[in-house]
Amino acid sequence: MCGIVGYIGKRDVAPLLLEGLQRLEYRGYDSAGIAIHANGPGRAGGLRTAKAKGRVRELEERVPARFNGTTGIAHTRWATHGAPSDENAHPHQDAEGRVAVVHNGIIDNASELRARLTAEGVVFTSETDTEVLAHLIGRSTAGSLEERVREALRLVEGTYGIAVLHADFTDRIVVARNGSPVVLGIGEHEMFVASDVAALVSHTRQVITLDDGEMATLKADDYRTYTTEGSRTTASPTTVEWEAESYDMAGHDTYMHKEITEQADAVDRVLRGRIDDRFATVHLGGLNLDAREARSVRRVKILGCGSAYHAGLIGAQLVEELARIPADAEPASEFRYRNAVVDPDTLYIAVSQSGETYDTLAAVQELKRKGARVLGVVNVVGSAIARETDGGVYVHAGPEICVVSTKCFTNTAVAFALLALHLGRIRDLSVADGKRIISGLRRLPEQIGEIMKLEPEIRKVAAEYAEAKSMMFVGRVRGYPVALEASLKLKEISYIHAEAYPASELKHGPLALIEPAVPTVAVLPEDELIDKNRATLEEIKARSGRILAVAHGEQEQADHTIVVPRNEVELDPILMGIPLQLLAYHTALALGRDIDKPRNLAKSVTVE
Repeated sequence: MCGIVGYIGKRDVAPLLLEGLQRLEYRGYDSAGIAIHANGPGRAGGLRTAKAKGRVRELEERVPARFNGTTGIAHTRWATHGAPSDENAHPHQDAEGRVAVVHNGIIDNASELRARLTAEGVVFTSETDTEVLAHLIGRSTAGSLEERVREALRLVEGTYGIAVLHADFTDRIVVARNGSPVVLGIGEHEMFVASDVAALVSHTRQVITLDDGEMATLKADDYRTYTTEGSRTTASPTTVEWEAESYDMAGHDTYMHKEITEQADAVDRVLRGRIDDRFATVHLGGLNLDAREARSVRRVKILGCGSAYHAGLIGAQLVEELARIPADAEPASEFRYRNAVVDPDTLYIAVSQSGETYDTLAAVQELKRKGARVLGVVNVVGSAIARETDGGVYVHAGPEICVVSTKCFTNTAVAFALLALHLGRIRDLSVADGKRIISGLRRLPEQIGEIMKLEPEIRKVAAEYAEAKSMMFVGRVRGYPVALEASLKLKEISYIHAEAYPASELKHGPLALIEPAVPTVAVLPEDELIDKNRATLEEIKARSGRILAVAHGEQEQADHTIVVPRNEVELDPILMGIPLQLLAYHTALALGRDIDKPRNLAKSVTVE
């Protein structure tokens, strides 16, 4: 959500910043802008900006031919305060045009500060909360830019990841973080800053991720980090795991298609080095949870948002089935706002692809404040949730650029299978069952490859259903989380209204919606509930509903059946979601949607 890029060094800055913004387009945005310390006669020490509503390509057209400098910051904005417009685009400046600020996050007390500044004679030129910061910094008379930024931050409440330029301090960029990611890139006689390593990896793989309450000063040959109170901190660079090529499309038309096709390799990565055949279990060294502590767990609570929540529902079922520990999943955004009972015998698990999802991070912080043990299941190494939890599991899906999650969702479900097996073998799961689950896990990559061969068939089915104005998704027990995620995928990228229900709930109300114009997608694993699921199909057919079944064999009640390979019953949901990712993709493609950047959505949701 939103994107920040900054550079200080010797190279021409505008092309670097525009390239960085293009690499952050996947995060979701509606406007973009750039500010530089200008070089040239009459411009030494001055700031120049260019801003535009729309895509980065619109911004490129606004950047003048002579827009030279070696220090600058840039931003892609996802609207919170004020509609998308040139005026509301970042960077924002103070009244004198001496300060430029880019900001991710939300200033909660912006209205109060805006009223105070207006009473003091400040004229605002935008509707944004960010402009408040620019004016506060600009009105400070402190001797250093660092102290001016620090003074401003003492007055604000809320979340921020910011980068600041000042015309009087041409040798530096000052950045700060509280609840919104800020990553420093360490180069050779040059420094970078970004909200995501995707903007950095083509230039450096040496990065430092700031903690909340931390600031940094970047100069061309140096950097230093410190708290917002001014105390120095020590931060050593780490090496980014992925090469720049991992962020390219590799010949695919969209990132989503590329990422769907990468799932067999991604699942192989999350399994690699973790399986212990001798004891029919897995090694998860990052849990920081010994056998005695694991046996003392009486309940598991999983928290996530969107696709992470749906993966958590699969995870909760796996934990109950394999470890026989009561488990449930809940949206983190709801959990953090209710007065939940925090039980010392409950193991809490926070799920987030980015590791920066604000609602999930806030839930983690509240749980930690109350003394709970919290694990993280995340994709991004060194992310905020990874750092704030007591331990956890990295899902190793690799960079995921498309706004909607595919391979990371699948890898997260596999990571939960590993965790459930680990807990189960510590408790009462037999060696025979452990070996059975391990065998099933090892079959997953090959079976995903088999599902990918169904793509031409799924493309034809998608073309038939693309004209639907609404669709119903149903599943029972193991199939229900798959139905939820498939419904979300369809609505996210095709904009077709879709609802998901437990198959058993269909007759308790939603059956009223069934008609030929409202197709139903039914998830039917070949488990102990298959006969009950087929009875649901009969109810739909009796009301002239069209049915697309995802099953392990042809379903005579269905108009179409996508037949997927069978695995162990506990692991079948992992496979059954993949053809429905392809269904959503090809439906959106048939409708001409912007698949990688669906309207109104953002990849990493770092605001409430």
